[in-house]
Amino acid sequence: MNSRERMMTAITGGVPDRVPVSPWGLGKLDPRGPVAAELIKETDPFISVGIGSPYRNYGKYAEVRVEGSDTITVLHTPEGDLRQVFRRSELTNCCIEFFCKNADDVHKYLSIPYEAPTPDLTGFFRRKDEIADEGLVLASIPNAMCLAAEILSPEDLCLLWADDPELLNQLVKTGSDRLMPFVEQACRKGADFFRVIGGEYVTEQIGPGGVPHLLTPFDTELVKLIHSYNAYVHYHNHGNVRPYLDFFVNLGIDSLDPLEGPPFGDADLAEVKKVFKGKVCMVGNIDDMEIMGKCSTAEVKAIARERVLAAGPDGFILGGTSSGTFNEHAARNFIALVDVVKELA
Repeated sequence: MNSRERMMTAITGGVPDRVPVSPWGLGKLDPRGPVAAELIKETDPFISVGIGSPYRNYGKYAEVRVEGSDTITVLHTPEGDLRQVFRRSELTNCCIEFFCKNADDVHKYLSIPYEAPTPDLTGFFRRKDEIADEGLVLASIPNAMCLAAEILSPEDLCLLWADDPELLNQLVKTGSDRLMPFVEQACRKGADFFRVIGGEYVTEQIGPGGVPHLLTPFDTELVKLIHSYNAYVHYHNHGNVRPYLDFFVNLGIDSLDPLEGPPFGDADLAEVKKVFKGKVCMVGNIDDMEIMGKCSTAEVKAIARERVLAAGPDGFILGGTSSGTFNEHAARNFIALVDVVKELA
């Protein structure tokens, strides 16, 4: 089997020639360098490509300036100004001040007249041509919850849920109303596999009580839409997963990552498999940075052997935690894991 066949066999519930070894992307490698080329050739990588966002429609209302490592954006909404500060470092970047701090700010944000953007699949199709059968290329999209998480800090998001759950639900519904036609356009243009992010904003920040209100109604319909075009859905959800295993199954998704194992998460692959029953492919379970990036190859191989034996030969793709920051040492360890899965095949 080539990588694509191997990965799709696992995702659709079959038994591939061996368990796929699938880093997410190329980490911090030079994408055109020899190590990246070797990683693509020897392993079975997922390559996630952004196709735009249905939420960042505020261009003509935004005033942007750069001060050192900070990008400051001021939104001049019909009901008043909002300010965001985004900071970059050598390793990563993050938002240190969000547009909305309270319910009044959310109303300001929603006062911006919406102009629906068009998904851009140029990079997606280019990467599919480049990767060919040596991996899987996915179109990365947010879920409806991401609109709230983009404009509210984690703390203010939780406070809004506590103080005004109806407004938060309205905000997430607005996200869904904008997301669904955006994704349908992408499906019509030929996107055949999507990576959906955003579930962890509820499962990790708000908790089980938020799932029936903020995830289930919207993500279920998103998955149905994508499947109606015979495309596949990979769901990304960091953090502890034991309270949510039935939720993931009921969503109807095709695969789930990163299923972090202890001490970084609570996913026990044998337990997860009993719940998933072949309906959802398990992806990940080895930490990119703390294990793949720091441990010796011998240590990593021992951990991988344990994980593969727990998961079994079907419905499992051995991978990292979608950090996007793994180093060359981690890449070499991913390549070394191919020997382990071949021995166990």
